[in-house]
Amino acid sequence: MKRIWCNGDWIHPKDFLQSPLDRGAMLGLGLFETILAVDGVTKFADRHLERLRQGCERLGWKFEMTDFDGIATELLEKNQLGHGRARIRLAVTGGSGPLRDLTAGIDRVVWMAALVGLVPPETLSACISPWPRNEHSPLVGLKCASYAENCIALDHSRRLGFDEAIFFNTAGHLCEAATANIFIVKNGRLSTPSLESGCLPGIGREVVIERAHEMGISFEAVVLTHEDLIAADEIFLTSSTRGPVPLVLLEDKKLSVGSVVRRLLEFAW
Repeated sequence: MKRIWCNGDWIHPKDFLQSPLDRGAMLGLGLFETILAVDGVTKFADRHLERLRQGCERLGWKFEMTDFDGIATELLEKNQLGHGRARIRLAVTGGSGPLRDLTAGIDRVVWMAALVGLVPPETLSACISPWPRNEHSPLVGLKCASYAENCIALDHSRRLGFDEAIFFNTAGHLCEAATANIFIVKNGRLSTPSLESGCLPGIGREVVIERAHEMGISFEAVVLTHEDLIAADEIFLTSSTRGPVPLVLLEDKKLSVGSVVRRLLEFAW
């Protein structure tokens, strides 16, 4: 990483300065987006920026980035990532301030970095996380910097030999994966947990739903149970940087790459 963009300036990563009192670093009070770029062109950037704006609004913060496209293009060029796949990380911190007041501090940081984007895997394996999502949490729907829960679940899955962790919520309903949304197919019908499950309103989730509608694939966003998951004919995970990726192993259940996800994969991501 040669350069990052921070609060309007181009700096070397080693010169990145953040207040030791920034609640983003100390407490995870911050938001972020990870945006795919292919050959120097960002994908779904408007959707990411709108989700970030809405998240900031919920926290009482103002967020505007009128020249995102220009900054992103220059960021990719400065880091020699204008060809192939790259990931742009856009983050906003809360800055310093009292614990009982969410007002953004004057030293808050808005920054962007560009990293190499890995080629999406052809398939994934997953286990069920022993820790439930709290669908009543005030963080539901926010792409929050408080990401330790996901990291712990992913490390747990890795130690068991799996790629991903699947969360149910406190009501026992299917929610999401640690880094992706989840879809299941039964008898040709595509389903995904509704937002009431506590899952993130993922950009990839949104795009898959739109494409399913365009392709005439029967779809519903509903309450899904453990029984629904185990009985599924197909399961796939989706994120904005990977697109839909079939799940071929859920704990000890083997799955095939089915016709529905194959149809969705026909679209270039």
